[in-house]
Parts: sequence; structure tokens; C-alpha cells
Amino acid sequence: MSQIVSIETEQEEKTYDQLEGKQKAALLMMALGTEHGARIWEALIDEEIKELSLEMSRIGNIAAGVIEDLLIDFIGQMSASGALTGSFEATERLLKKFLPGDRVSSILEEIRGPAGRNMWEQLSNVQEDVLANYLKNEYPQTVSVVLSKLRSDQSAKILGILPDDFALEVVNRMLTMEAVQREILDRIEDTLRIEFMSSLAQTNRRDAHEQMADIFNSFDRQTEARFLTSLEEENRESAERIKHLMFTFEDLGKLDTTGCQVLLRDTPKDKLAIALKGTTDTMRDFFFENMSQRAAKMLRDDLEIMGAVRLKDVDEAQLHMVNLCKDLAAKGEIMLNNDADGDDFIY
Repeated sequence: MSQIVSIETEQEEKTYDQLEGKQKAALLMMALGTEHGARIWEALIDEEIKELSLEMSRIGNIAAGVIEDLLIDFIGQMSASGALTGSFEATERLLKKFLPGDRVSSILEEIRGPAGRNMWEQLSNVQEDVLANYLKNEYPQTVSVVLSKLRSDQSAKILGILPDDFALEVVNRMLTMEAVQREILDRIEDTLRIEFMSSLAQTNRRDAHEQMADIFNSFDRQTEARFLTSLEEENRESAERIKHLMFTFEDLGKLDTTGCQVLLRDTPKDKLAIALKGTTDTMRDFFFENMSQRAAKMLRDDLEIMGAVRLKDVDEAQLHMVNLCKDLAAKGEIMLNNDADGDDFIY
């Protein structure tokens, strides 16, 4: 982990040779601006935009000569008119020129980290042990500034986690600390945002397979089968993992008696009949066994006289029951069982 820059050290401007590939790409997009760069931004996927946005927000001061070298290298005939300063706010303004507001917010939120636009509000949402683990590798004077900006109870917990000698030095720094210059505070905030909050957001990012399993759960069965078949041909391991994570209508058969009865209680009778019309005898018997004899007989009679039902309607009814089951589980009214590890868990 790279350390937060020492308070006594001034930030140095990079030369063109010191720029890495992503930094050059970010600087080029800043130089192109909204008029010439809009079509390029629109052609990028979200992950590419996130990577460029992160580099733009952290690139700092770039001299005009470096920009000129960059444009000569990439485009040949263009030249820069002046220096550029990359910052989070400048990146946000640029993206809002040609991307929808909600998409910009989503991208920048991953750079910002946990909820809260102010850095110190964001840090208040971070667990003390996580923040202490980061700060223990930083300069004591920098840690003293950070703790002076946090809530007293949060700072106390962090000091209690830090190594004793280091924590005592931080305390002494805080006791003798004078007013911190705005420039130094801004530098610390920027570095925390770039090095800590953005990496924390990436660490807490939801597993892609879990997210894709939820998407597949929302497919109708024909679309689901088509995508799974194609994915199995390209990446069988990912396909198997997604299938394992998916919660399907057939998984409702794993509910205990209480859970099934709670689900039946909240499921509209017309949805239940249509959902069971398109399932196996085993699944039908499972639900019948968890009903009163009278209710089960009425449902059997409804199924016999129902006639043909569109597959689309069956899919919608079954998906409604699956989503209802997840909602009830989230409220703690239903316990779902995962056969993979034998442990009960709440979605």
C-alpha cells in the first residue's frame, strides 16, 4: 500500500515518460473535452469509464508540455493550449456533459466509496478495524489529522486498535497540532478517496456471479435456457456457478412446512394456480400437502378446469412466487435452506 504523501512533501508534476497507459488515456480524454470526446465516452462500457474516471480524478497537475507530447504521440497534429488539473469535481462535471445523471452517479459512487459526499462522512461509515488497518501504515502526523476530523467515539476505537507506541505518538501529535492548511487537508482527502475509499468500494463490490444469477432468475425459462446453453459452451465453470446460485421455482420445494404455509398465505390464488399448472406433479403434491384438505381439493378442481395456459403466464406466476419468497425471507418470515453447505441462511 502506498503511503499518504508526507505533509512536508510537495506534489511533483509528472513527465510524459512517467505516465502509464491508463493515465495517458485519461489525460487524452480530458484534453479532447466534451465536444471531441463525447462519441468516445458513449462507446465505452461502464468498467472502462470507471477506470478512466478514477485515473482522471487522481492524475493531479499536468504541465502543458506533457499534454503536447501526449497529443503528438496519439494524434500527431494537435497541440495543447495549457495545463490540465485532474480532480474528482472536474471529472464529475465532464461526465455529466454527455452521460445520464444516474449513470454518472453510479460510476462516481464507486470512486467515492461508502455513502456520503464529504470524505469525513464517508469515513464515518467505515468499520473502525478496517480504517485502523489502513492508517497503521501511514505517517503519525497524517493519522492525527484524520482522527481529528472523525467523531470522538470512532477515533477512540481506532486508537485502541492501533499498536500502542504508534497510537501514543498519534495522541501526542494531536495534542500539539496547530490549524491544518486547507491545501494539506485537501491532499489528504484526495489520497484517502483514491487509495482507500475506491479500493474499499471494489473490495465490497458484489460478486459478479451472484448478480448474474439474479438476472437469470428474472428471465423467462426459454431465455434462461438459451443463455445458459450458450454460456456453458463458452465458460462451463461460470455457467455451473450461476446455476448453483440461482433460486428457482423448484427451490420452493425445499421450504419447511411453516415457510411453505407462509408463502401460500401471501400468494394470490390465481397466481398459485397458474404457477402450479406449469410444474411437476412432485411440486404440486408438495404444495397440496401444506394446505388444508379443503383448500387442496379446490385448487385441484381449479387446475382440472383451467385448460391451456400460456407459457409466458406460467413463467410470470412462478417468478412472482420466487420473488415473494425472497421478500418474506428478507423480512425473516421464511427460512431458506442451501443444500450446498447444509446451513440455513436468510436471503
